[in-house]
Amino acid sequence: MNDKYIKQGKEVIMNTYNSFPIVLEKGEGCYVWDVEGEKYLDFVSGIAVNCLGYNDKDYIKNLTDQARKIQHCSNLYWNLPAIELGKKLVENSCFDKVFFCNSGTESVEAALKLSRKYGMKKHGDHCYEIITMKNSFHGRTFGSITATGQHKYQHGLGPLLPGVKYVAYNDFDELKNTVSDSTCAIVIEPIQGEGGICPADKEFLKKVRMLCDELDIVLVFDEVQSGIGRVGKLFAYQLYDIEPDVICLAKGLGGGFPIGAMMAVEEKANAFEPGDHAATFGGNPLACTAGITVFNKLLGAGLLEHVDKQGEYLKLKLEGLCEKFESIKEVRGHGLMQGIELEVSTKEIVQKCLEKGLLVVGAGKNVIRFVPPLIIEYKEIDEAINILDEVLMEG
Repeated sequence: MNDKYIKQGKEVIMNTYNSFPIVLEKGEGCYVWDVEGEKYLDFVSGIAVNCLGYNDKDYIKNLTDQARKIQHCSNLYWNLPAIELGKKLVENSCFDKVFFCNSGTESVEAALKLSRKYGMKKHGDHCYEIITMKNSFHGRTFGSITATGQHKYQHGLGPLLPGVKYVAYNDFDELKNTVSDSTCAIVIEPIQGEGGICPADKEFLKKVRMLCDELDIVLVFDEVQSGIGRVGKLFAYQLYDIEPDVICLAKGLGGGFPIGAMMAVEEKANAFEPGDHAATFGGNPLACTAGITVFNKLLGAGLLEHVDKQGEYLKLKLEGLCEKFESIKEVRGHGLMQGIELEVSTKEIVQKCLEKGLLVVGAGKNVIRFVPPLIIEYKEIDEAINILDEVLMEG
């Protein structure tokens, strides 16, 4: 059955993904099943998207109820779910305003535009340059792919957009030497996701915050992957005791329903005026209902504390594998955003895990990423570790 549907898919869907040869049909909790009935423990969760796992009863009920009311109205009019989700985001963060969109790359695009609007309004037309980090990943649109500090994603797409410079992650001296009076924004992932689950140094981020304050540069955190409870806190910036001016969110925000958000502090948010930016589906009632459900679970059901405990346990288990296998160089990450760097290629390991019923995904060079649903339990972590142990033993 998998082969039959994959053949049909290849006939009609563009060849932009190296998809694994299974067709997923349904899920329950932290498990998914393919069309042949094979069961898999999911440590990918749609790449850090399905934070509530699968078939969450409240999630399904709330979306069903909202679909019976109104499914879309555009931003020509206000809608209640968008207002409610906006309030929850603002009241539980350091930001004052939110712009809703549909994806992570769109939230980054909004942040890039806002930063340039602010820079030019505040400092003049020369203030348009944006500095991002090498090894970063910010999305696939032209603006966000230009901001991405990895040539492999940009190959064949040149010329890229002008006015973007790249510096080494966690290298404050290089960053400071690159900043000029033309710099309007610095964009950083507090934990690089596609770059290999690499956390920023706390002192580096503190120095960057001070530099941005001194020169009135917009500090943007891309938390598309690390935000919304993934690291055991609502937002990854809370791990570092500093506050950015702008944040980009998506993935887990909708628990599987497409939604993105760009948030900003008042002064920066006011650089946008009506007509400066828009998204037809931004603030969609169904998407915002999904986001409200996720937030209620994170804040009201002890889910953040659960992530903290499970993240510590996952890290402990991965460190145990690191001690056992010389091929594992390092374990790194926070909460339920963990990664192991290996001295060997991860492609075969990921494939063998799939064959044994475990879904994992790579991140960066020779790194396996672990981003399961936030509802994961100890026994499921043990199951995943046992499968990975078996695969590594086989060599």
